[in-house]
Amino acid sequence: MPDDQFEAAAEFDRQLDRLVTLGYPALAGLPEAEFRARVAPLREAAVTGAVGRPGPTDARVPFLLVTTRELVPVGERIALTTLAGKRKPGVLDRNFPAADLPTFHPIKELEVPAGPAYLLFDVDRGEEYRNVPPSAALEDMTARDRLPLTIDEGLAFVTLHPPALASNRCFSLVGSRCGDKRVPALWISQGAPKLGWCWFGNPHTWLGSATAHPVRVGLD
Repeated sequence: MPDDQFEAAAEFDRQLDRLVTLGYPALAGLPEAEFRARVAPLREAAVTGAVGRPGPTDARVPFLLVTTRELVPVGERIALTTLAGKRKPGVLDRNFPAADLPTFHPIKELEVPAGPAYLLFDVDRGEEYRNVPPSAALEDMTARDRLPLTIDEGLAFVTLHPPALASNRCFSLVGSRCGDKRVPALWISQGAPKLGWCWFGNPHTWLGSATAHPVRVGLD
């Protein structure tokens, strides 16, 4: 979508409609109307926060409506992701046991808002960090006044903007850690998104580190 045609209100509505179409209300145990009502207060903040930001490209979006594990579990959300133009559902890597997922939490620097949903602005898949260890990527992005994405945010990125995940354009989610050297990441396997992990100190030519504006906006 060309920058001069970008309308933040319409983009917020599109993202919310996509979540509804994918069945998020039922997974959250809510009627559609109540699901929409819960996140609707973020619409005005999305419009305000998007002022002056360019419209979406494959690699970057002006904002994301992020839903959290409080609303829908990670395993159910990864299964609702697909690559652009594809239908095969995303999967959890076999080396990333489902029991481990609850142990990954946002790093303290992110100040992620509490609650079922929030807004994340100026989200980029971080191609410049391909073949750069997540440890070094984190140091560099912080120096640029940007911060990494969490698992919830990475899933929102691929769910609401499937072109973000592409061949040799995959990304780590350095904003979620569990106290060891593992870093969650989203990549492509057998034609579908896969949520797995890599090592904090290991570079990969096909894996960058996604970043965003440091300020997140919650419902409160």
